[in-house]
Amino acid sequence: MKALVLQRPGPRPQLALKDLPVPQVSGDQILVRVEACGLCYHDVLVMRGVLRRGVKDNVVLGHEISGIVEAVGPEVDDFRAGDPVASIQTDACGRCNRCAYGLEHRCVDGHGIGHGTDGGFAEYVSLRATSLVKLPPELDLTSACLLGCPMGVVQRAIRKVGKVLPGEKVLVTGAGGGLGAHSVQLAKASGAVVYAVTRSYSKVEDLESLGADQVLCVGELDFPEVLLALTEDSGVDVALDTVGSPLFNSTLRCLAQYGRLVLLGEVQGEDVSMALAEIIFRDASILGSSGAGRDDLRSAVELVQQKRVHPVVAQLMPLERWQEAYDTMANGNHMGRFVLTPNWNYP
Repeated sequence: MKALVLQRPGPRPQLALKDLPVPQVSGDQILVRVEACGLCYHDVLVMRGVLRRGVKDNVVLGHEISGIVEAVGPEVDDFRAGDPVASIQTDACGRCNRCAYGLEHRCVDGHGIGHGTDGGFAEYVSLRATSLVKLPPELDLTSACLLGCPMGVVQRAIRKVGKVLPGEKVLVTGAGGGLGAHSVQLAKASGAVVYAVTRSYSKVEDLESLGADQVLCVGELDFPEVLLALTEDSGVDVALDTVGSPLFNSTLRCLAQYGRLVLLGEVQGEDVSMALAEIIFRDASILGSSGAGRDDLRSAVELVQQKRVHPVVAQLMPLERWQEAYDTMANGNHMGRFVLTPNWNYP
């Protein structure tokens, strides 16, 4: 099978399209013929060498997977060949306490897909049944790879971590990116009033079409001042921060009394300093949220079926054009998520 292998991480990462054996399945494993796989910023950070801990040597990246079940192990009862499926981010054991409570993404014995175990930038991938969700046949498989991450990830952050209520004000940073574009949609679907922050004027209309009530462009003015003016100095109830350290203190200043800052992404891997009084006198909460369980993925599926949200694909590309997608992501000149597919006519 064709697979995109990370040979050397760094500022200019080296990846190669190689012929690898098709994985064999046993036990509770499932062989999936990959239809599509999203290029997440997590993949970019592994490529750059910013994330190194637990990364498998010569790893096949990619955890945002959709495809068709090709074969199942003898312990698998609820999947069969031909089923359309999508993955969460973790190859979960299904037996530990976290898996039992729907926290498969934080499985004690699991491995990150495309991190500690080979992922979806390949024609086939082998995953445990507890890492997959069966999809309705009418869903487009090319875009269904985004149902777990970023869509399930954001849905978890909104429902279970930030606990957004209808009518609350929600700020989304990095709104034009993969996490951000879906955060805007899903926050709006939850009944929130949505304020979207972007550095690109070209994305304003797109963000409004996704449900943003107000779009704030970074650079012209300090966006907390603009946000506070728009909210009559009250601020927002929840901030979904997909950027992290570069905007952390500005985002913190946007919180209302009892506001919740939910950290979903970190693009630079840098430390931040903060004035503790900003947290204390707001009675604020700072919360981390990463990953999605199968329940979160199913919730995203339901919203897509209801046509309340949709996956935002920046561009579909063959595996061999990974460099183009990587470079464009670094420039930020895209809307949504790049998706790679092995279903191309290779020379």
